Amino acid sequence: MSCMGAFLGLRCTTRARPFQGAARARWLLLGGVSIGTTGVWLMHFIAMRGFTIPGETIDYNVPVTILSLLVVVVIVCAGLLIVGFGRDRYTSLLLGGVITGIGVAVMHYLGMAAMRMPGRVTYDPGLLIISVVIAVVAATAALWAALELHGIGTTLAASLIMGLAVSGMHYTGMAAMHVFPAGGPSGMMMGGAGGATAESFLLPLILGITVISFVLTATIALSPSAEEIRYDAALLDHIRRPRPAARAPPGSVRCSSGSGPPSSSVAGSWPPSRSVRCSSGSGPPSSSEYCPDAGFSVMSAS
Repeated sequence: MSCMGAFLGLRCTTRARPFQGAARARWLLLGGVSIGTTGVWLMHFIAMRGFTIPGETIDYNVPVTILSLLVVVVIVCAGLLIVGFGRDRYTSLLLGGVITGIGVAVMHYLGMAAMRMPGRVTYDPGLLIISVVIAVVAATAALWAALELHGIGTTLAASLIMGLAVSGMHYTGMAAMHVFPAGGPSGMMMGGAGGATAESFLLPLILGITVISFVLTATIALSPSAEEIRYDAALLDHIRRPRPAARAPPGSVRCSSGSGPPSSSVAGSWPPSRSVRCSSGSGPPSSSEYCPDAGFSVMSAS
């Protein structure tokens, strides 16, 4: 799920490149929501379903759990916007990577603080710092991939690396955690009211976000690529651009509508409302000829 969330987010940032202003911001925000929810938050709580304490039931504080989701989404979106709209690419990349990585780490430890069980928790400082460094490096690499990678193959490879890095950060943070009985001398007490079971609270959220993620992945996979978006934008710009009136070279054929003097000019419009005769000014018209510049069916002079 972490790899799929990263892939979905990176494809959104790829779609954002050809756009400017609000259109780019929308794609970047969608990418931030994808990475934050599926790539980070969902992975964390799926992994937490595999964490047990023998003889104890682990519940989760609902407000703190929801806060962890909002925090990671907001911070990842902020990092993508910094990179997507920053003027200095490398400064924006470093700043966005640090902010996003810290957001991922904050989400992890908020999610851990949401646990409710009869026990105390402490963290090994060295492993905790390593987990934060992994999160910052993974976030910076993901933002670099959002800037530089274009093809679906390279995006897939980057998403696999990012998913492994985010998962590695999670399990490093889990290795830093030590749980003691509630009567222990030190540690953060994990008891308290307001807990909900994983089956009644987390499982519906996990299933719902998973289904939405698969739908979004299929939708974005079928949407136009960045190159196709650029081509369509250039084509529309070419169609809408006004063209200057072409000057007839010396000795060229003059076009007239037949109702006015031969010297009257005809504005080329498409499709034409009536046929136009072209003549050189001498002799009767004979064979039909197609005039590609004006786009009319005309008569050539004999």
